Amino acid sequence: MKSTPFTEFHKMAGAKMVAFAGYNMPVEYSGINDEHINVRKGVGVFDVSHMGEFWVKGSNALDFLQYITSNDVAQLYDGKVQYSCFPNGRGGIVDDLLIYRFNEEKYLLVVNAANIAKDWDWCVQHAGKFGLKEGSDLLNASDSIAQLAIQGPLAMKTIQKLTDTPVDKMDYYTFKEVSLAGITDAIFSTTGYTGAGGCEIYVKNEDGEKLWKAVFDAGKEFEIKPAGLGARDTLRLEMGYCLYGNDINDNTSPLEAGLGWITKFADEKDFIDKDFLLKQKKEGVSKKLKGFVMIDRGIPRQHYEVVDSKGNVIGEVTSGTMSPMLRQGIGMAYLSDSHWKADTEIFIRIRNKDLRAKVVIPPFYKSV
Repeated sequence: MKSTPFTEFHKMAGAKMVAFAGYNMPVEYSGINDEHINVRKGVGVFDVSHMGEFWVKGSNALDFLQYITSNDVAQLYDGKVQYSCFPNGRGGIVDDLLIYRFNEEKYLLVVNAANIAKDWDWCVQHAGKFGLKEGSDLLNASDSIAQLAIQGPLAMKTIQKLTDTPVDKMDYYTFKEVSLAGITDAIFSTTGYTGAGGCEIYVKNEDGEKLWKAVFDAGKEFEIKPAGLGARDTLRLEMGYCLYGNDINDNTSPLEAGLGWITKFADEKDFIDKDFLLKQKKEGVSKKLKGFVMIDRGIPRQHYEVVDSKGNVIGEVTSGTMSPMLRQGIGMAYLSDSHWKADTEIFIRIRNKDLRAKVVIPPFYKSV
């Protein structure tokens, strides 16, 4: 099992460690609810060094990315980040990812930890069509990069202390290469998976210790705390963000998942599954991923059945939890087409009881 450059800090902080995506990762420290609320109201720090990073370079980099991803990479400019997905050629999703544009011939892809090998093989499989060579034009840097996500309304105030480069007014989903905490080549990105504001910082593994100590020193006045995988999941779910393996997978299309906004049918963009997805867009889909909140007291969980008032199965829960901010059960589920409208009453089958819920449009909680 792999460790990150921050593993010893997690242990010293008393984290409960678990195996996740081949890494020894912290699931919680002071408790999921406490860490969650701290991120919503102050500043928390997540070790996300387990994520994968692929460099894509060369004169054909853009053409390759246009073909292999669903979003329109041509709309990116230097310093801009884009959310996208890899269509799998069968109407499903290989993975969702972020694309960073450094210049017209240099991009960084950030992929999910559990899918690094799968995503790399997928990229290599298609790279040859565009003359990209593995190891030079296409480089898997996942094992050499450390990453911290500093999230919350006080995150930018914390990090601004560590760099002379103005970062606190940066636009959402942009990035800069900066000197930060004495580290000369950090990548500073206004991204995150919490909806609470903040940033993500990429450094070389050898600079990880320096970054961790500097971030926590800078955040002392704001009562900064580390946060684990548990709070990361409840935070993203409160925003209605998809989690690969739960809400999206190889058998769900981006249009079924409500990701039509990252599926661009530009005339000049030919991409995997374009014809299939365009047909889906025109003809419609039979199921869609929808948010819901519990009316009756209960906590929805993945794979719980969703039924109508007569007990007919109309869907399945993909993600669910008790919202730490709302103190109410929330979740997402794929529902059949007669149950998509907001405020539609549905029922979640929990321990053989059909508990009332209603369809809502995420985010469930707005923190910024």
